[in-house]
Amino acid sequence: MNALQPTPMLRNALLLDGLLSGVTGLLLVLAAGWLGAFLELPRMLLLVAGSALLPFAALLVWLSNRAEISRQAIWAVIAVNALWVIDSLLVLVIGWVSPNLFGYAFVIAQALAVALLAELQWFGLKHSQAAAV
Repeated sequence: MNALQPTPMLRNALLLDGLLSGVTGLLLVLAAGWLGAFLELPRMLLLVAGSALLPFAALLVWLSNRAEISRQAIWAVIAVNALWVIDSLLVLVIGWVSPNLFGYAFVIAQALAVALLAELQWFGLKHSQAAAV
């Protein structure tokens, strides 16, 4: 079945992800210049990342409040989070950016937080029931 009744864990993981994505997105957009200088990360990278987070955050909050959620929608959220983690670590590994120690810590910490949220969402998905027809 495609639709499911999300567990409280899934709802909370989606909501937490949405709130954290929204706060992070606002921070990156509003303070891209200052953060870029402090972390030695490109200002435009922070601005684009923050701008991408804002609609994603709105979608997550909306999904967390639905009575039924499409299984594919949850898998898409998990996939986007996994790609975010991979891309975050990849920009450091391939040397696309050369942040200072605080920049490395910021990128790695947010990647770990997103990985944890994706895992919580997967666990919540696994334990959610199919919606009644």
